[in-house]
Amino acid sequence: MPTAGQSGEVPAPSKRADAVRNQQKLLAAAAEVFVTSGVDAPIREIAAKAGVGMGTIYRHFPTRADLVVAVFRHQVEACAEAGPSLLASADSPLAALREWIDLFVDFLVTKHGLANTVQPDSSGFTALHTYFLDRLLPVAEELLDAAVGSGEIRPGTQPYELMRGIGNLCIGTDSDPRYDPRRLVALLLQGLQQQV
Repeated sequence: MPTAGQSGEVPAPSKRADAVRNQQKLLAAAAEVFVTSGVDAPIREIAAKAGVGMGTIYRHFPTRADLVVAVFRHQVEACAEAGPSLLASADSPLAALREWIDLFVDFLVTKHGLANTVQPDSSGFTALHTYFLDRLLPVAEELLDAAVGSGEIRPGTQPYELMRGIGNLCIGTDSDPRYDPRRLVALLLQGLQQQV
């Protein structure tokens, strides 16, 4: 039984390590399924990909909206954490920026389906959008600054402009299989590069 601390409050019970691992595995599997099949993909497809029973998914996420929001947050955190790691390990700041944008595009494909699950005019949607900007704008800024500092891209592009531009290029992938946003994002990045 938990004991009260000096403040008199009983600490909140923490999740077991295996439960946290299972939840992370489930969120990663759901994100993959959402990218390929959309947010309306059958729950059984997500369960099979994660290697868990459907009951496990419903235990963690009672509604589809709960699952989609959790995947959204999970992907935001993955993108936020990837930026500094890529900057430290990639061959160049531009290579790190390219890899990060690839992750960001995967995230945006999932995010666009969120609008159908969470009402865009709701306070929950607004809070998620604010969370998204608060976590990812500083990462985009760090990557852009590093690429400008290395002389690989021209100065002057704002992180919000870049993220918004990429986001706009990703709209419409669901409705037209002939449209490849990654090709246009690559052209956008090519346009940012310093000409030698």
